Amino acid sequence: MKTLRWFGALTLIALAAPAITAQPEPPKPGPEHDVLKKMEGTWDLTMKFGGMESKGAVTYKMELGGLWLGGALEADLFGTKFQGKSIDGYDARKKKYVGVWVDSMSNSPMFMEGSFDKEKKTLTMVGEGPGPDGKPTKHTTVSAMPDDDTINFSMYLGDSEEPAFTIVYKRKKK
Repeated sequence: MKTLRWFGALTLIALAAPAITAQPEPPKPGPEHDVLKKMEGTWDLTMKFGGMESKGAVTYKMELGGLWLGGALEADLFGTKFQGKSIDGYDARKKKYVGVWVDSMSNSPMFMEGSFDKEKKTLTMVGEGPGPDGKPTKHTTVSAMPDDDTINFSMYLGDSEEPAFTIVYKRKKK
């Protein structure tokens, strides 16, 4: 009888083992991630806002198995130290690029999603984040990438046709 119980227990373990050990294959970066990977590196930036200009730098690095582009920005924003962090990726389920932005001037994150136009080499993202008055506001970002060493970024608030500010990123040469 003891042998029969052991045999039954071993049979159950043998049958359950594949279900226990079989796990889905982790996601792998796809061709959409190549758009993000091109941004890896350190970039000098020049921001223009209201007739004024500020300088800074941002470093981008592909992380978490190549699925996410992490960014760390530091700038002198019109006399004030400014820091920002971003994480961008591609959501294969939604078939959209997704991103989150947080910075030292707000305690609310900005969530974005959008698409990449291969012909125009432009990533357009739309989301909601705090506006100048602190209230939730629609944000649209357009990142045109005319070459591997330049990104022309524009941020639009609400339904404005004029950007609230622009940033030109130039890749630092090693």
